[in-house]
Amino acid sequence: MQQQKGALQTRIDESVRTKLVAVLSVALFFSVMNGSMFVVALPDIARQFALLPSQAGWVIAGYAIIFALGSMTYGKLADIYSLRRLITVGVLLFAVGSLIGFFSNGFAMLIVGRLVQSLGASAIPALAMLIPIRYFPFSERGRVLGIAASSIAFGAGIGPLTGGLVTGLWHWRYLFLVSLGMSITLPFFRLWLADEPKKDGSFDFIGAVTLAAAAAALLLLITNYSLLLVIVAIVSFGLFLIRVNRARNPFIQPALLANRYYRNALISGFLAMGTAFGIMFLVPLMLSNANQLNTAIIGMVMFPGAMSAAIMGRQGGKLADRKGSVSVVYMALALLLLGFIALSTFAGSSIYLIALSLIVGNTGFAFIQAALAKVVSTTLPHEQAGVGMGIYNLMNFMAGALSVAILSKFLDLSSSTTAINPLALKPAAFIYSNLFFGLAMVTLVNISLFYYTFKGFKGTGE
Repeated sequence: MQQQKGALQTRIDESVRTKLVAVLSVALFFSVMNGSMFVVALPDIARQFALLPSQAGWVIAGYAIIFALGSMTYGKLADIYSLRRLITVGVLLFAVGSLIGFFSNGFAMLIVGRLVQSLGASAIPALAMLIPIRYFPFSERGRVLGIAASSIAFGAGIGPLTGGLVTGLWHWRYLFLVSLGMSITLPFFRLWLADEPKKDGSFDFIGAVTLAAAAAALLLLITNYSLLLVIVAIVSFGLFLIRVNRARNPFIQPALLANRYYRNALISGFLAMGTAFGIMFLVPLMLSNANQLNTAIIGMVMFPGAMSAAIMGRQGGKLADRKGSVSVVYMALALLLLGFIALSTFAGSSIYLIALSLIVGNTGFAFIQAALAKVVSTTLPHEQAGVGMGIYNLMNFMAGALSVAILSKFLDLSSSTTAINPLALKPAAFIYSNLFFGLAMVTLVNISLFYYTFKGFKGTGE
């Protein structure tokens, strides 16, 4: 009976995995585009509701933090419930959130719509990371992750163009109707994913809640200091640590973090994703405030970078299979570093130079997604791949949320008249130049950390 079950599973995998990669690519595209297209609309949203940049930033940061925790949660739930049911819940929640956002009549309702959207969209990366690891041989894993990275990069890049065109021609509210496009994937998921019976196991609800409370308090502290928030963050994180060390099946397995390669790969991913989110958040605001461009033109300036990332994402995955994922991570970090230095230099100046800088930086972003995910997978034993990649997703999206919150706070408090980068051209954009230069320095630290950890590294299949 067990052999028959295994044979059946193999036949299912061979018959549907290519189709699943295709539909996952579409779902990833919409889930990521939904985050990036609202970045361009932030100036209009801020003006309509008379918001500070840090307040408007919660349209992005709130989405990112729920996305982070949700992707981890769905990954844990996948050990108990069928992927078909989880993805159905995710797509339906995303559609409901889109409708709430479209009919919102105030900023609070807008944020509710974004959070419900994120609760649904976060099911996608949890599934997208598990399929290549579980159903494809190691020699093809980079290629599949590269396809996913291309979809992510394309969605992240086409989002600003879509956001600019829709907001410029109509209103930012119609972006929520664009998001409903993800609904087309639901019948295909239900057709190609088996409705497996519920498995034995339990979900650590207490661990999930305490971690979510600590993360939310930390983000709020960045934008609004409060002693109460400090207490909530410390107490929640303390309870989370106690829980994961005592629970039989904790939300995060402490033993995973004892793996030096895995732990440092998480840190590298956190730093890389945090800086990459800086591009998506800062560039539209810079183009609006320093270059005085409207939302439609902003989207067009960012579009070439999106296209290059979408094309090069697949190439990065193939390179990771041929040359080794560690080598491609170095290449990706070098491209990110060069992109940040270029953006720091050309901030507020020629939009053509800014567009060229975005091509370099976004290509690095696409490469890091495919290559670093493969590096992480080589550090994990097979039985811990699901939870390990879930934590990796959690850290990446947490990095995005923290990055947006920190950068928006700097924009609130700073009005730089001096540029750190001696090559910076436009005084009106010195604050943006300084922030991009700071992101370049973080990337240098990341390169040093990655080299220290992975020099001579030989993981499974490397």
